[in-house]
Amino acid sequence: MEAMIRIYCEQKHRSANLCEECSALMDYARQRIDRCYFNPDKPHCKECPVHCYSPAMKEKMKEVMRFAGPKMIYRHPVMAIYHLIS
Repeated sequence: MEAMIRIYCEQKHRSANLCEECSALMDYARQRIDRCYFNPDKPHCKECPVHCYSPAMKEKMKEVMRFAGPKMIYRHPVMAIYHLIS
């Protein structure tokens, strides 16, 4: 998640560091993961029976994942392959 947000921000917002919007999204996502009822065996959000993201943040995260997901294989190949396997 963090790697995807960084890729998105670098390429969409032309920012070396996370911009305010992307930083807020990362903080929100971390907070949701930390409070997840299913930790440590948390499923992917798409497969989770409890949807804890607000609709606006869910749409923003989908946008980030759609944009950065295909780029993960080039920037973080081991992480991308592990994600596909799990």
